[in-house]
Amino acid sequence: MYQARHQRSSSRITGLAMVVLLHAGVVYALVNGLGHKVVEVLRQPLETKIIVEIKPPAPPKVEPPPPPPPKAAPPPKPAYVPPPEIRVAQPVQNAITAVTEIKPTEPEPVVVAPARPAVEGVRSAAALDASRTCRPPQYPAVSRRNGESGAVTLKFLIDVDGSVLDSSVDASSGYSRLDEAAVQALSLCQFRPGTVDGRPERSWARMRYVWKLN
Repeated sequence: MYQARHQRSSSRITGLAMVVLLHAGVVYALVNGLGHKVVEVLRQPLETKIIVEIKPPAPPKVEPPPPPPPKAAPPPKPAYVPPPEIRVAQPVQNAITAVTEIKPTEPEPVVVAPARPAVEGVRSAAALDASRTCRPPQYPAVSRRNGESGAVTLKFLIDVDGSVLDSSVDASSGYSRLDEAAVQALSLCQFRPGTVDGRPERSWARMRYVWKLN
């Protein structure tokens, strides 16, 4: 215990001695102007440097590309129009490819008596006069070459003297050339007029003529 007290007393004495020495050093420095030099050193201007952070240049501003132009609406499709139907007429082939020049047989004209009306008196129909010459029609050359044939029925108005006053085609043969040739030729024939109770009268008569190639 005594030893511990002795050690604490020695530590205090040592600390006091160091304090005394420190004060003595300070006093000595002030006396010799050392403090003034320290103050002068502290008074020298301080050099200050401002460090500016250099930033990298900003990248150039890229303008966004312009929007694409709006797409135009496609034009409407034209309405479908069906092509017109074309019918090709088939060529008509002639039934006769070769015609030999042969004189046809001249048929005798046939007179068709008209129906008798229910009237008083005895009637007789007009007819060809057998005592007079009646030349049959000549076959048209074009009709002969084309092989045309058929039967035509003619109607004649017979006068009281037996001559033909008027004529017309009652039923055609199918070929106008044959019809006209029959009318022209048979209109020149002489007829016996129709009669009523034996007296001649004007009346109509029909005649059928057949055109035929032999």
